[in-house]
Amino acid sequence: MKMKIFEECYTLSNGAKIPKMGLGTWFIPDETVSQAVKDAVKIGYRHFDTAQAYGNERGVGEGIRTCGVPREELFVVSKVAAEHKTYEAAKAGIDETLKKMGLDYLDMMIIHSPQPWVEVNQSENRYKEGNRQAWKALEEAYNEGKLKAIGVSNFQIEDLESLMETAKVKPMVNQVLCHISNTPIELIEFCQKSNILIEAYSPIAHGEILNQPEVKAIADKYGVTVPQLCIRYTLQLGTLPLPKTENPEHMRDNAKVDFMISDSDMEKLKTVERIKNYGEFSGFPVYGGKM
Repeated sequence: MKMKIFEECYTLSNGAKIPKMGLGTWFIPDETVSQAVKDAVKIGYRHFDTAQAYGNERGVGEGIRTCGVPREELFVVSKVAAEHKTYEAAKAGIDETLKKMGLDYLDMMIIHSPQPWVEVNQSENRYKEGNRQAWKALEEAYNEGKLKAIGVSNFQIEDLESLMETAKVKPMVNQVLCHISNTPIELIEFCQKSNILIEAYSPIAHGEILNQPEVKAIADKYGVTVPQLCIRYTLQLGTLPLPKTENPEHMRDNAKVDFMISDSDMEKLKTVERIKNYGEFSGFPVYGGKM
């Protein structure tokens, strides 16, 4: 049975349609990710998210090319490495990604982070000029038709404002860490006012959210799993969830989100105490640690 979520899309500011839920591929190895993509396509997924930093673009591209579904029915996204802060580096990286993936175009490419990873949450330098340079390379590839949409990731309000001062094409998405217990409400509202779609990565908080009794209690009330509640929560915020898994069972379960969380429960979930420790993932800069 086809899950309803797979028939739904958001519309980006340039009119492009983006499937309302994607499959994240962070930490899925290059040699197994092709199979994960093919399994997901069978289940109904049409939106796939990778990055130069994941080291698995080749495998994702192979999965896209061999999954048996026409290319134009799939939405494929990658990210410019956070370290690419010159026009030349970003431009070369975009072409390399297309070559590595064996694709003529990407549906979207985004800047992975306003700061190089070693400086995320560690320095005041927001790389204003470097981001403008990388953006210029994305705009050019967009105008050439190599990319159908362009955006950013991990950008704060100040980063977006600075980029938009000089951008000819406005960012269409901002992909950020967003889950129950870590919901950047102010950033979401700013982006929604600016017609920038927020994509929510790690919507299940790498499983750490499964250990929260109050979240479990709300999931039980709706007769759903905690991951299903987490994904539904991000959808009701108007964001696009990118749950990551290579397990077909989990892929299937993650898409069973055809229920509604009440307004009062949404408010409760927005104020769940912030996760202090992401376990083995705590060392990653997006979770406040150092690489």
